[in-house]
Amino acid sequence: MAFEELTVSQLTSDLAERGYIADRGLATSLLLSLKLGKPLLLEGEVGVGKTELARTVATMLGRELIRLQCYEGIDMHQALYEWDYARQMLFVRSLATDDASDEQLFGPRFLLERPLLKAVRSGDQCVLLIDEIDRADDEFEAFLLELLGDFQVTIPEVGTIQAQSRPIVILTSNRTRELHDALKRRCLYTWIGFPETEREIEIVKSRLPEIGPALANQVVHAVNRLRAMDLEKLPGVAETIDWAESVSALGAKTLTAEVAIDTLGAVVKDRDDLDFASRSIQDVIS
Repeated sequence: MAFEELTVSQLTSDLAERGYIADRGLATSLLLSLKLGKPLLLEGEVGVGKTELARTVATMLGRELIRLQCYEGIDMHQALYEWDYARQMLFVRSLATDDASDEQLFGPRFLLERPLLKAVRSGDQCVLLIDEIDRADDEFEAFLLELLGDFQVTIPEVGTIQAQSRPIVILTSNRTRELHDALKRRCLYTWIGFPETEREIEIVKSRLPEIGPALANQVVHAVNRLRAMDLEKLPGVAETIDWAESVSALGAKTLTAEVAIDTLGAVVKDRDDLDFASRSIQDVIS
């Protein structure tokens, strides 16, 4: 797909056809990322559709989704490459002498691709999702700067590998910590908040076309009341969809107090929050 003639309205429509309902601000940020070839950094509450956007873009463009899930302690080797030491040892043992050169031992056949290296080599055939970058530490964030700035990575034994064409790169953050300015400067930025009520109803109906509009309306309004409560973990759009699906799976056509209690674990994921919401269920569904 060529991005030069793509418009915000067309992109919004293309996403909606695949079940992702984006507002104009998000669609515009994504369009600029596609046109300019710059990474897109998405911040927002948990469960508002950051990761899902990357999946939808990959499906829409017919590209492979390469996902790097960040976590505390992740390092360069886990994200970029590792050497296949077992194969290297077998190779050394197969030689008549033990004087294997570095070029032989550290050749491409012994290099195990991890997500970042795979994305650089795949170029514009992939969408690279760097998920929950805020979970990684400062050192790993600094390591990403070369990739995000120049779309290249450096492997000491091999040298610098540069992408022949730029992959689409989407980073997500739940803002458990503040990201550094150097990383943000290399990205376009947008915040994804909880959607307006009508748009969330549209999202539920798009993702779950089998449920009735009345039930979608009830569930979304109930979730909005939960978000207005003093809960430890506010439910995201993903939980809204899970709750609507759970209610429908029980064969219910409306969200009664009994059904809401039975399925509350689909939308509230904290014990204290669950106790509080259960005691206030009439306020939730009223």
